[in-house]
Amino acid sequence: MGFSLLMKKASLAGAFFVSAFWLSAVHAFCPAPDGLASVAVQRVVDGDTLRLSDGRSVRMIGLNTPELGKKGRADEPFAVTARKRLEALVAASDGQLALLPGKESKDSYGRTLAHLYGADGANLEAQMLAEGLGFQVAVAPNVDLVICQQTAERSARQAGLGVWRQSPVLKAEQITTSGFAVLSGRVSKVQRNRGGVWIELQDSVVLRVAPNLLGQFDVAALERLKGKQIEARGWVVDRSRRGGLKDGQARWLLPLTHPAMLQAAP
Repeated sequence: MGFSLLMKKASLAGAFFVSAFWLSAVHAFCPAPDGLASVAVQRVVDGDTLRLSDGRSVRMIGLNTPELGKKGRADEPFAVTARKRLEALVAASDGQLALLPGKESKDSYGRTLAHLYGADGANLEAQMLAEGLGFQVAVAPNVDLVICQQTAERSARQAGLGVWRQSPVLKAEQITTSGFAVLSGRVSKVQRNRGGVWIELQDSVVLRVAPNLLGQFDVAALERLKGKQIEARGWVVDRSRRGGLKDGQARWLLPLTHPAMLQAAP
């Protein structure tokens, strides 16, 4: 049985009403290049990951959707909605998508990293972002669509859609667990050493730009951030669990993977 038939009900139940004008705007965010390979989808795993009929797992580049519950944890808000919406988008293309691999083609879990496009040429990551069903993320070197993805997310944020209905932005001192976060805080210190550039937020969280990524950043601008209110996003790590926390150091570490993950607070 084909994916489109299996997901017919999901398509009807999960699809949002979208005007022709809005659809044309989404297409403009990240238009599909010519000559992409077509792939068949076996199933959607969650809002940013799917399994292909050839056995590959694909992690969508530039999109991070809320996590489905595992090991007794509850689903994060909009996690199920994101998965159903991606199922509907795939079903609308009869289970056939165009795939554009990233410059870095695999992640640490062995998943294929790629951009995906529907039969109408629309970029699926941009559609999800424009509906507020995930967060834009940038991890070098897979950053070719950062600008159009930021534009898609901005439209959802301004309209208060999905995850932006209530602000998901945490204050630095509110961070209490590892995982993806969008946070804000005032920069209390900026240091540069052999470990890269370290940006401390009110002694609660430290942002780190690794030495191998410094070439992507305006380091002089980073060093001028002290005293400024900023917003950052990424995957927060608990340094106390790694045995690397020294006296006076912030417990929470957020590695910055691209300049798009850091901005002045709105």
